[in-house]
Amino acid sequence: MKDAQKDTILSHAGRNPRGNHGIVNPPVYHCSTVLFPTLAELEASDRTPFEGVHYGRMGTPTSYAFEEAVAELEGAFKSVSVGSGLNAIATALLAFTKAGDHVLITDSAYGPTRRFANDSLAAYGVEVEFYDPTIGEGIARLLKPNTSVVFLESPGSLTFEVQDVPAIAAAAKAVGATVIIDNTWATPLLFQPLRHGVDVSIHSATKYMVGHADAMLGVISCADEAHWLAVKKAATRTGACAGPDDLFLGLRGLRTLSVRLKQHEANALALAEWLSKRPEVTRVLHPAYPECPGHALWKRDIGGSSGLFSVVMKAVPKVALAAMLDHMELFGMGYSWGGFESLILPVRPGAIRSATRWDDPGIVLRLHAGLEAADDLIRDLDSAFARLNHAL
Repeated sequence: MKDAQKDTILSHAGRNPRGNHGIVNPPVYHCSTVLFPTLAELEASDRTPFEGVHYGRMGTPTSYAFEEAVAELEGAFKSVSVGSGLNAIATALLAFTKAGDHVLITDSAYGPTRRFANDSLAAYGVEVEFYDPTIGEGIARLLKPNTSVVFLESPGSLTFEVQDVPAIAAAAKAVGATVIIDNTWATPLLFQPLRHGVDVSIHSATKYMVGHADAMLGVISCADEAHWLAVKKAATRTGACAGPDDLFLGLRGLRTLSVRLKQHEANALALAEWLSKRPEVTRVLHPAYPECPGHALWKRDIGGSSGLFSVVMKAVPKVALAAMLDHMELFGMGYSWGGFESLILPVRPGAIRSATRWDDPGIVLRLHAGLEAADDLIRDLDSAFARLNHAL
């Protein structure tokens, strides 16, 4: 779809009704074994296992449809689908590292990214170093001759620092490192990192792409054939693949991603504005707010926002925090985000930092604004603060 806008791509990419009896949506292929009628065709397929349908784990028409749609949104050469966001992170890191390598990972990364790097990459002989997410072009002083990967996440998990992606990518490429980013917060609708010098863009499709809190799915998009082939081989070696029903839910979710994201953004901004005026709140950690680190970079590179942000509250006893959170009517307490439902979660950013310090003594609450009416969400929060204050 040359020159098509993103809303149009969302509706049409990854579909081929003419090749599917006129049916609008691609069929769901539940597949392990693929049969070959002749020895010659079997041997030909063995020579090109990443082309066509060779074995269920290698890819099916369902996975190809989802990957095609995401690649078109990302402006990528091709994408690879796997079983979860963490599966995508691990597969991408394994694809470009080996024993003796050095990798740089943002200190604001998703907690499981840090754990995989520290517990698995390090065990395989990879030197793992974390860096200040606000470092920008200063990352050049941390790069080594054996730096194979620079891993970004922008905005960062929990504290939402926006990174200078083009500057970091330029410095990394100067030493031949592969640049990988977790782009889940922004989705391809708000930010296309491959156009800013990134080699590999990762999404936990579990979040906004699926959008309904009912599937586990990850996707890795690559700028060129060489990076895609490395990722595809890594996924095949480790058995990383997405389930057919989850792929179907990912395709379904993509069709409404644009309209959902607009509502998530509007609700999150309304909540952030209301929370910023509460006496219990000391700071709003949302890229659209000037006090959020990297706000100017957000304006330059992204310009829009999704439904996830944090606030810092004054320190209170745990019993008061429990009184606030235990009786929410609309906000659920649970992990993940990106679905239609609103979520609230106390987090501890200082507990997982190593290259930077988080010294704020207040309580950090991460909120995901779902698709409910903003006024109803605000009433739920207002009642929550009343319970907190009553418990003090």
